[in-house]
Amino acid sequence: MLRENLIKTLKRHEGLRLKVYRCPTGKLTVGYGRNLEDRGITQDEADYLLVNDIRCVEDALVKELPYWDKLPATVQDVLINMGFHMGVPGLLKFRKTLGYIEEGNWIEASREMLNSRWAKQTPGRARELAEIIRKT
Repeated sequence: MLRENLIKTLKRHEGLRLKVYRCPTGKLTVGYGRNLEDRGITQDEADYLLVNDIRCVEDALVKELPYWDKLPATVQDVLINMGFHMGVPGLLKFRKTLGYIEEGNWIEASREMLNSRWAKQTPGRARELAEIIRKT
C-alpha cells in the first residue's frame, strides 16, 4: 500500500502537468513526472486513456449533433471513430456527410465520406467506416 504522505510529497515536488513537456534533463514527461521516453505507459494505462478519450469524443458529439440519440449505434461508433481520428472539429467539417446521416441516407453519406481528403490520406480506414455506414 502506498503511503499517502509519500504521494502528497511527490505531487508537491513534481508538480502536475497535464500536457507533455520536457523535464530539466530533456526527456518528454507528463503528469507527475512520468518519463515517457524511458518508461512510456502500460497497457492498462493506454486502455484507460483510450476509453476516456472515446467518452470525450462522444460527449462532444452529443452536444454538437442534436440528432445523436436517434442514430443507430453502428453509426455513432463510426462518428466516434472519425472524431477520435481527426478531432470533433475536423469531423464537423463533413457537413454533407453529416447531413445525409441526419436524413438516414446511408448510401450518400458513405459516398461523401469517401469523397474527401481524409479518405485519400487514410484509405483503408475510410473504406471500412464508409462500408459500415453504407450497410446500415
